[in-house]
Amino acid sequence: MDSAPEKLVGALVNGIAVLRYLQKASGGVGVTQVARDLGINPSTCFNLLRTLVHEGLASFDPSTKTYGLSMGVVSLAQGALAGDNHIRVLHPELQRLSLNFGVAMNLWRVVSEDRVVLVDRTEPTATVQISMRIGQRLPLFTGAFGRCFAAQSPLPKAEIERRFNKIRLARPPDFEQWYAGLDHVRDAGLAVDRGNFSIGITTVAITLADAKDQPFLAVSAIGISEQIDDAKLDSLSRDMLRLGKTADQRG
Repeated sequence: MDSAPEKLVGALVNGIAVLRYLQKASGGVGVTQVARDLGINPSTCFNLLRTLVHEGLASFDPSTKTYGLSMGVVSLAQGALAGDNHIRVLHPELQRLSLNFGVAMNLWRVVSEDRVVLVDRTEPTATVQISMRIGQRLPLFTGAFGRCFAAQSPLPKAEIERRFNKIRLARPPDFEQWYAGLDHVRDAGLAVDRGNFSIGITTVAITLADAKDQPFLAVSAIGISEQIDDAKLDSLSRDMLRLGKTADQRG
């Protein structure tokens, strides 16, 4: 006998949907547009937005009568990230790698079946830097860390290809070659992307497993390709693999 479905609070579900909608919007949006796009009654949508503004999670511009996210959302996110022990443990190692190899180090966390979010990052002291923002979300199979997640994914090939084809890449690799290379990623425990995600950029990535041996974090190094020769790439890769083993032992 199937178990009864969970009873969800409709108002809360709609409120979260509105927050996510505002997060994806490129600018301020009006009540009518939000209500139409989400399929929510306009009056209900207005009350939800007014409540979010009152709670400091959304802002209202009276001149344009539009809504957007407010800094209150950032405060909530910072509180959640501060409680993540993995960030505190790994941050010094990310700083060390940034300084030693002159690359940006990013820590990504799986937040859904097809998305990761950037939860921590460190930068080298170089004049030219590759910058990404905390909270940035990317498809799970993007770039070097995407190869790692795909190599460990239980999904059938057809589903992986469907998701792969939806990702925007500067120089998309041939899927069959990309997929065939996942065997090497599994054996190596690490993946490298040279110019596919972004032209002129090289990324190196590993994943870290949780208590159930499921990958839930990814560590990626990002640098300008011309500044990462084969010797430096090999040294960086070995250091990142050591970090992965150390983190697994701590976990």
